[in-house]
Amino acid sequence: MRLLEIAASTVEYQGFWGSFWDIIWWFLTIFIFISYLFVLFAIIGDLFRDHALNGWFKALWIVFLLFFPIITALVYLIARGRGMGQRSQAQARQLQAAQAEYVQSLAGTSASPSEEIAKAKALLDAGTITQAEYEGLKAKALA
Repeated sequence: MRLLEIAASTVEYQGFWGSFWDIIWWFLTIFIFISYLFVLFAIIGDLFRDHALNGWFKALWIVFLLFFPIITALVYLIARGRGMGQRSQAQARQLQAAQAEYVQSLAGTSASPSEEIAKAKALLDAGTITQAEYEGLKAKALA
């Protein structure tokens, strides 16, 4: 009787470790699949970001990505990886400049008071504004 209890507990013990390694394998598989999806979307995004590449070549890369996904992704990363990084950096710089311009437009002009007074004086000399408007702009710039 005691021998049967030991055998039953051994089976449960092996079942636990078998399930444990199945769970580890499942997590590893999911991690690799999600990583592949990130690479795939990065490649597709880079294809459409590259304006120097002909449309037919873009379509050819997409077709190869559909039929030979892993090999095509590796070839793309090896052959065009450096340009991929450069295009990504250029886009990041462009977005940063656009964001800075937007923030500056919300904050108002960042010109110094002397620059604003000089602009107002140029408008006064050109006859675009009156002397009263010039004095108002000058007071606003100094405030």
